[in-house]
This record gives sequence, structure tokens and C-alpha cells, in this order.
Amino acid sequence: MAFVQFSQVSLAFGDRDILKDVSVNLMTGTKAALTGANGTGKSTLIKVMAGLVQPDSGKRTAEKGARIAYLPQSGLTHKGTTLREEADKAFQFGYELQKELDEIGDALKSGNGNQNALLERHDKIINELEDSGWNRRSALAEQILVGLGFSRGDLDRRCEEFSGGWQMRIALAKSLMVNPDILLLDEPTNYLDLDAREWLESFLVNFKGGFLLVSHDRYFLDHTINEVYELFGGNLHRYPGNFSHYEKVREVELETLMREYEKQQAEIRHLQEFIDRFGVKATKAAQAQERQKMLDKIKENEIVIPESLKKIRFKFPQAPHSGRLVATIQGLTKSYDGERNVIDNLDLVIENGDRLVVAGHNGAGKSTLLRMIAGVDTATGGSVKLGAGVEVGYFSQDNAESLKGSGTVLDTIEAEAPLELIPKIRDMLGAFLFRGDDVFKSIDMLSGGEKSRVALLKLLLRPVNLLILDEPTNHLDMHSKDVLLDALKDFGGTVIFVSHDRGFIEDLSTRVLELKPGEWRVFPGDYRYYMQRLEDERNGIVSATASPSEKKTEKKPEETKSATKLSWEEQKKADAERRKIEKAVEKLESEIASAEEEKAAEEAKMANPDVYSNGEKAKAVQKKIEELSAKIDALTEEWEAQAALLG
Repeated sequence: MAFVQFSQVSLAFGDRDILKDVSVNLMTGTKAALTGANGTGKSTLIKVMAGLVQPDSGKRTAEKGARIAYLPQSGLTHKGTTLREEADKAFQFGYELQKELDEIGDALKSGNGNQNALLERHDKIINELEDSGWNRRSALAEQILVGLGFSRGDLDRRCEEFSGGWQMRIALAKSLMVNPDILLLDEPTNYLDLDAREWLESFLVNFKGGFLLVSHDRYFLDHTINEVYELFGGNLHRYPGNFSHYEKVREVELETLMREYEKQQAEIRHLQEFIDRFGVKATKAAQAQERQKMLDKIKENEIVIPESLKKIRFKFPQAPHSGRLVATIQGLTKSYDGERNVIDNLDLVIENGDRLVVAGHNGAGKSTLLRMIAGVDTATGGSVKLGAGVEVGYFSQDNAESLKGSGTVLDTIEAEAPLELIPKIRDMLGAFLFRGDDVFKSIDMLSGGEKSRVALLKLLLRPVNLLILDEPTNHLDMHSKDVLLDALKDFGGTVIFVSHDRGFIEDLSTRVLELKPGEWRVFPGDYRYYMQRLEDERNGIVSATASPSEKKTEKKPEETKSATKLSWEEQKKADAERRKIEKAVEKLESEIASAEEEKAAEEAKMANPDVYSNGEKAKAVQKKIEELSAKIDALTEEWEAQAALLG
């Protein structure tokens, strides 16, 4: 069994401890996520695991011959080869083994060396090559590249023709082709669309090796991992279960931590007030000095709460009133070459309060449609008519490119904010990952991702009633996405959006518009209904409903309508039952977390001399620990049964 093991690893940058006596063991079968607030050192820890950064102390041990593949967040480019040739580089280990195999063959023919040892090594290499997929490398490379979104026609394109996001897909593909024993992935979903994410999700579920990954996609994590490592204050803590379960347990722990933090802060304020008030008075100087010593001692162990863990909520400015009909789209058509229509004869009515997600593969015209509705792109045919009083706010990644100037982030946002939101600007900037001195960065000094976050926040501060958002969650961490999602749910207007974040889509959407090149369909339910409908169509349970542009006639209109209605009603009933089970799971998770917290408190008592030196007290505490352990086991068994019903 392959493994990478770390024992009491420590690393500091200046006076800041990044890792403090961290121990972890990654092995075949490990399916783990690494989480923590931005800036805590997740990427550094992964680099230490990959052997790229040397720790100050501690030990890193890897099984001899174990293949470890590492993918950084960004920065990798490929040039000078075709995509097919670049992919073949991932199999360098196989070429080296094949060379050794040939040398062993020559030695066996000539009778040189230990023949038994050579034969044993020969068989081991043969098995290793077979297990690695070496003999199927061309087909394997094509399968992985296509799964990650490349077309077969891309295989003979020069690598330098691909943009930065596709360059990282090439790097990810090569990491997977290595068939590593241990896979270390730092934000692998950053540059992937929904289809590629789903493919990667399936790959990791079936992956036989071990992996550790960092991702801000909660849905992706919930479906790929079964344990979470959290880096917090330089310490690494392990939580069994999927990511949502970790969040429930951690929420209870953080509530306790926040209470301790607030209690400590109150004590600090009380001591500081006494020192400030009486420190200069001769009659109170001794007491003030004593309190200063107490204050210094407290500050040596002061609890620090990262900004990302503080609950932040904000509301949009009041949406201006608009009529029921927000937009009426008739016969909308778009062609770039005059021959093929990206969007063909689209008819759509958008009503006030809709949360419409536009779904479809890359190249289906999602961003094009959003630009036309927003009025920043022109149609080849048809029309988009906005309703009375509709005020549009449009966001895309292009917004960031227009941000320029020497003004600070804080000044830029304050200039856009309504008066009533000025007191909340620092909190809102914190929610969008501008914390501490980051708010004083000048716009011209920001990275592309930082500019994108500023552009999004600027838009959200404008009083509009139709938000058109193209990939708003790019460059946001999980906490930021949650803040944005809550604000959008409370938004008093209408939202049309495109996103590659499955969880974000499921939580926000109320209708789905599916685009395919030259085709379209509207689904009257949320994204879960849409996905279930597609699965039912694939399984032949219901027939595909054709849009007018498809001109399909296998079902009469009234039959299609009836089938759709029946499926929607059945889905609503299924959703209600699912919500009931989800609530039961949430309740059990909360009870498990409370019981684990109570058990930890009892176990802490056993370290108290007053307890362990008193037989009766120790016996009572031990009995309580056993009772809590039994309770946790029973609750966990019930949780597993309920969770299994969710699939």
C-alpha cells in the first residue's frame, strides 16, 4: 500500500507559524479534502507533501517508488508540442520502466548478473506497466482529455494555442494520466465547467489511489471525499465524513470558540480600562501593574478569530419596482459566421422574481445570450424587450478588464455604495476576500481575480431589479459564495445567471433554460428537477420535450404538456420527502456534534488531578464517557441510515 507520511512537521515564515507539529498519513484509498481560511497555508502544506518545500522540522516519509502527482492552482503553461505529444509526456515513467525492461532482457540473454533477481524485477515491471495503463496510454490520454472538455480535434493543435484556463486543464489531465499512487490537487475545479467537473468527480470516486484536494466547490467535495483536514492556526485537525458533515460539526465547535473569544475579549477590555484609568495614580499603581501582568498573560494565549469565520450578511439596495413581465424574448437568433446559429429562434418570457439558470455545454451560447439580454451584444434576428421600469445590472469576467485607476479598493467601493450601506462596507469587502490592509490596495495593483471581485461587488451595490450574472462565483471562496447566495436569495428583483458551481445553481435556481447549439428547452422547476428530468429521459421514463426550434412531432403538444406536468408534480412530492430526510440528517448531525463536544469535555476532566486521583469521581466520569460513546455510535448508525436514503 503506497503512502506519504508526515510526522510533527513544522514550518514558519518569519514570526508566523504556518504549520505546528502537523502529522498526517495519506495512503491508497484516502479520499480527503484540505480546508481552511484563505492565507492559512493550505497551498504551502500541499507543497510540503509533494516534497517541493522543505519544513523547518519534522519528517516526511514516502514509500519507495510511490508515484506522487501534484497540481498547483495556476501558473503552468505548455508549448512547443501538440496536445497529443504533451499528454504523452505524462507517461515518462513508463518509458523509463520500458528501458529498464529492455536492459534486463539483454542481461538475461547474456547470462550476466543474478538471474533470479533479474527475473523477479522483470515480472514486477511487467505488472507495474500493466497496472499503470501503459499499454493503453494513447486511448487513456484521449479519454481523460475528452472528459476534461477537449475535443478530439484539439489533440493535434499546438499547446500554445490554448488559453490559461485550458493550460491548467492540460496540467490536470497529465496529473491523472500518471495513474499516481497519491494525487495532490490544489483547486482543480477552478477552470472546469459543469461537465468537466462531473467527469472529474466520477474519476475521483473510482480512483484507486489516494488523494488530497483543495476546492471551494461544496457539491464537488460532498461527492468525492470522506474525510476533511482543516488547517487552523497552524494546527491540522481531521474530521471524518463528507464536507457538509464537517461543516455541521465545525459550526458547533466554532460557537463554543466564539463564546470563549467574546468572554476573553470582555476580560481584556476590563483589564485595559482599569490600567488606563488608574495606571498613573500612585495609590493604584501596584494594582495596575498586577493587572498589566494578567493582561500580558492573557494576550500570550489570545484567541484569534479569522475574518472568514465571522458571520457576514448583507442585503442589496432596494430593487426598483418593475412590472410582472421583466423581459420578453421573441425569435432571438445569433450567428457569428452567417451559416450556423448559436442561438436559434428562442422564445422566452422572464417574470419578476425568476431565478433563471442558463445551462448547456461550452459553446452552446450561454454567455452570448446573457450579453444580448443585457444589451451589450446584438442579435442576428428576433428581439429582446425589457418590461416597464426594468433596470439591468450585468456582470461578466470582462467587467474586471475595464477596472483601472490608482484609487484604493475601499475608495472605489465606497464611491458606489448607497449611504445606508457605508457602515457595512468593510464587512462586505471582507466577505469578498479583501481583509485587513487588502482594502488599501490600488486598483491597478490588483490581480485579475481581485479585480473580478471588485467589479462584482460594485454591481451588487447598484439599485437594479434585473441581475444578469455570468460566472459570479469565479474567484470566490466557499464563505464568499455563501454570502453572495444568501444576498441573491433575499434580492427583491430577478436573476438570470450562468455558473459552473453545482451547489450554487441548485440553491438559487427556480427555472432552467437549456441551450444546445441551435436548440433550446425551458424546464419549469429548479436544477434538481432538471437533472432528474434528463435522467428520466435517458432511462425512457418520460419523452424529451421539444422546443419549437427543434420541430419534433413524435408527441402531440397536449401529451407533452401532460407528461411534463405529471413529472413536475411527482418531482415536487419527491423533493418534499427529500427535504424531510435532509432535516432529519441535519438534526442527527447536530446531536452527534453536541454529544462529541460533551464527551470531549468529560475526557478533559480525566486530566484533572482532583478527578483521576479520586476513584469515585474517576469512575463516574468514565461511566459518563462510555454512555456518550454509546450514544454517539447509535446516533451515527441512524445518521448513516438516513444519509443512505439521500443517495
